[in-house]
Amino acid sequence: MDLRAGRAYWPTTNGLMHTYPPLTAPERADVLVIGAGITGALLADALTDAGLDTVLLDRRDAAAGSTSASTALLQYEIDTNLVDLIPMIGQRDAECAYHLCRGAIDRVRDLVQDLPDDCGFRANGSLYYASSRKDARMLEREHAARTAAGLSVEHLDAAAVQARFGIEAPGALFSPDGAEVDPYRLAQHLLHRAQARGARVYDRTEVTRLDPVRGGFSAHTSRDTTVRAKWVIVAAGYEAEKFLGRRLAQLKNSYALVTEPLGPRPWPEACLIWETARPYLYARTTEDGRIIVGGEDDDHHSPERRERMLTRKTRRLEHKIEQLLGLDVEVAYSWAGTFGETKDGLAFIGPQEKGSRLLFALGYGGNGITYSVQAARMLTGHILGRPDPDMHIFRLDR
Repeated sequence: MDLRAGRAYWPTTNGLMHTYPPLTAPERADVLVIGAGITGALLADALTDAGLDTVLLDRRDAAAGSTSASTALLQYEIDTNLVDLIPMIGQRDAECAYHLCRGAIDRVRDLVQDLPDDCGFRANGSLYYASSRKDARMLEREHAARTAAGLSVEHLDAAAVQARFGIEAPGALFSPDGAEVDPYRLAQHLLHRAQARGARVYDRTEVTRLDPVRGGFSAHTSRDTTVRAKWVIVAAGYEAEKFLGRRLAQLKNSYALVTEPLGPRPWPEACLIWETARPYLYARTTEDGRIIVGGEDDDHHSPERRERMLTRKTRRLEHKIEQLLGLDVEVAYSWAGTFGETKDGLAFIGPQEKGSRLLFALGYGGNGITYSVQAARMLTGHILGRPDPDMHIFRLDR
C-alpha cells in the first residue's frame, strides 16, 4: 500500500542521498530490523553503536514511506494532554512519558552534531493555543499539571498571545522545549553511519514470513532470500500489524503543504504551532523560510480516496494558515500520509510477549520521531540484557 500521496517536500529537496541494493543472498545477523525509515535508522544507529551485527530490510526505498511524509515537529507534548493521560495510566507513568519525549529532543540534537550536517535541526519553542474558550480553561489545568511534573511551560492569556505571536486565541501554553528537523536527511545520514559500522541495508525487499527457529528467526523475503537473526525488531509503522496478528491503532490520513519562502521568520519567534482542537492544525518553518502546515486528519479508507481529497484538504489548510497568521501564502508542495493513532497517544515499544525475541518499535501519532528515539535506546538495552524500567509504559498488551 502507498503510505503517501502528492509531492512530498523532503525527498524532493534532498534528492537521492544514498542508494541501497535489494537482498540477493542469504544473510545472518544478531538483529534484523524490518523497516528502514526514521525509526529503523535510529535503531540501526543505536544497535551498531552497541556493537550488534545488524541487517535492515525495507519493502520500499529507504526512508520513502512515512518518513518522507513526516512534518517532523519535535515536541515533548503528546497528542493526549497530560491532564487526560494521568487518569488513563497513572500520574507517574504519564509524567514519565512526557519527560521521555522531552529527553528525546535533546538526543536528536546530540545525534546531529556528529553527522555530516545538522539535518535542519533547530531548537524551537512550541505554542499550543486554545481553539475555544472551553479549551482555554482546560489549558489552565494542563499548565498546572505540567508545572507539577517539572516541565517548563508558560501560560498566556489572549492579550499575551496576540501581542507576542500575532494570533487571536483565548489562551495558550508556550513551551521552550521543542525542535524541528529534516526527517529524511536524518534517516539517510543515520543509515549511512550504521553502514560504516558494518550494518547491511537492503531496500525493495519485503519480509513475507517470519519463522521461529532455534535461537531466533528466519525471515523469508519477496526475493526468495532469507535472513537468519537472533532478534527481530519490527519498525514498519502500522504495517507491522501483519507480524503481530492484530490491529493496535486506528488508521488516519493527515494532509500537509509547504509554502514558497516567506522570509526567515514568517511569524514572531517562528516557533512550532498547534491547537487544542482535534484534529488539530499544526505548523512550523523550514531552513529557507517556508511554512510547513499540516492537519485536516480524517479516517483512512483507501489510498485512492486519500488522493482524491488532497486538493480540497490543501486548500483548507492554506486558508486556515492565512487566517491564523494574517499572511498570503503560495503552496509549493502538498501531500498526504497515512498513520496510526492509539487511544492513549502512546507508542508501542517492546516484545510481542514476555520472553519473545520478536520486538516492536511503533511510534504512532504525532510524536513518532521522539518515540522512536526512545525505542532505539530501550530495545538496544533490552537485547543487551539491560531492560529499561520505563518500557512497560509502552507495552503491547496494555
